[in-house]
Amino acid sequence: MNYLEALSRRYSVKKFNTEIIPQEVLHNILESGKLSASSLGLQPYKIVVVESKEMKQKLIPAFYNPSQISTCSHLVVIISKKIIEESYIRGYFNHISEVRETPVEKLDLFKNSINQHINQKTQDEIFSWAEKQSYIVLANLMYAAAIENIDSCPMEGFRQDLIEEILNINSETEKVTVTLALGYRSEEDHFQHMKKVRKPNEKLFKFI
Repeated sequence: MNYLEALSRRYSVKKFNTEIIPQEVLHNILESGKLSASSLGLQPYKIVVVESKEMKQKLIPAFYNPSQISTCSHLVVIISKKIIEESYIRGYFNHISEVRETPVEKLDLFKNSINQHINQKTQDEIFSWAEKQSYIVLANLMYAAAIENIDSCPMEGFRQDLIEEILNINSETEKVTVTLALGYRSEEDHFQHMKKVRKPNEKLFKFI
């Protein structure tokens, strides 16, 4: 199946069949999120993967449409940073130094430019920027899942306070942006038989 076939087959699943995704396949999907493009390389987010039945059960009341949560194999929760601490940037450059085997002092010019860029932004601007990065991750996860023949459903319809309480998220420094249910579509989900509806090319694309 090529990528256009995979994307044509993809739809937002309303009910999964509870089958569990093999670990190797799940790993590949998550790696696509890890490899997502990220502004300045900072990856101002983290990804929580909910796989236990107990935790999924706890999360059901947090969602306005619980059918995906109660039947999916895994629930991916993408959490954006509200603030970018100096310690976070320092850790980022220490990691670059380790991976690229480069003295951290040689990265000072880049580090200083990032610090200056971040310090010029308000907290709202930082969070808005971080959220945009999180949606790039979401798109990559959905695309990789489609290629792996895994179904998905992105969801924003949840109670922010409840899901953050259950997942023990520090709401002062981070916030749940979006979630993604992964699994295999149920035969009972009639949405899979509906034709995909998208804008015709002449209304979507403009060549200049």
